[in-house]
Amino acid sequence: MTTNPRDSAPPPSGGADLERRDVANAHMPFPKGRVAAWTVTLLIAAYCAWSIARNDNFGWHVVGQYFFDPVVIDGLYVSLGLTVVAMAFGIVLGLLLAIARLSKDTLASALASLYIWFFRGTPLLVQLIFWYNLSTLFPTLSIGIPFGPTFISWDTNSVISPMTAAIAGLALNEAAYMAEIIRGGLLSVDKGQFETAEAFGMTRIRALRRIIIPQAMRSIVPPTGNQLISMIKATSLVSVIAMADLLYSVQSIYNRTFEVIPMLLVAVIWYLLITSVLNIGQSYVERHYSRADRRSAATKAAKEGTPALVPAQEAGQ
Repeated sequence: MTTNPRDSAPPPSGGADLERRDVANAHMPFPKGRVAAWTVTLLIAAYCAWSIARNDNFGWHVVGQYFFDPVVIDGLYVSLGLTVVAMAFGIVLGLLLAIARLSKDTLASALASLYIWFFRGTPLLVQLIFWYNLSTLFPTLSIGIPFGPTFISWDTNSVISPMTAAIAGLALNEAAYMAEIIRGGLLSVDKGQFETAEAFGMTRIRALRRIIIPQAMRSIVPPTGNQLISMIKATSLVSVIAMADLLYSVQSIYNRTFEVIPMLLVAVIWYLLITSVLNIGQSYVERHYSRADRRSAATKAAKEGTPALVPAQEAGQ
């Protein structure tokens, strides 16, 4: 009877180490550094919150008293209205400017570039003050033939009110930024999409509306959401032209009560609430326009035989 030399061979050196390295009972090491960092952060945050809550100089009772004051709420409505109107005009005009800048027409591209250069290169506050004082340069506004007869004219002060000056300043400035955002989104779409649309006999406008812009929305929506949040905060600048927005409303109250810090906290909390809601809405919109990427990833994974990561809420649908 013969024996296999391998059976009688002594165990390899380091066998004890191999037994100790058995991964069957392996576990992640305790994250001491991470727990320590979280503990220190929470302690500092709790101390700051306690200090602010216990500090009578913040005037929290005054904040609660004026938080839903009719003057503050009216100013909030004005800020929200300015945001909606200015963003609507800014997006429409920005889309036209983006298309003009991408156009092969040299004149249209040059004019769009000049517009974007001017409104992005000057501060928004200066533009608002300029529009509010437009009557200094042009006492009357008229419509007619250049160097010819005038058909109709208006007094500039009767046309340029604080409201129109605020809308013009915010919308025209926003259009310059939206033009670049939309142009970047359009450039992110493969040029072959245009060629395919032209091969099917589509006009350029129809190709933009039906094919290019829907695909570009994935790149346009996130920065547009950021611009919307910035617009909410930018409306506070219209207070310098006596527009009764949220900031102007709290200023009118603390000019009477001399409660400066509490009234500014009222405005800060309202701004934070609005921007928080907009952040949540932006995340839902981004998720909506990223569905195509997730579907294509799932299809590719199915073809390759590998599992795809799908969010839980989508897996249940």
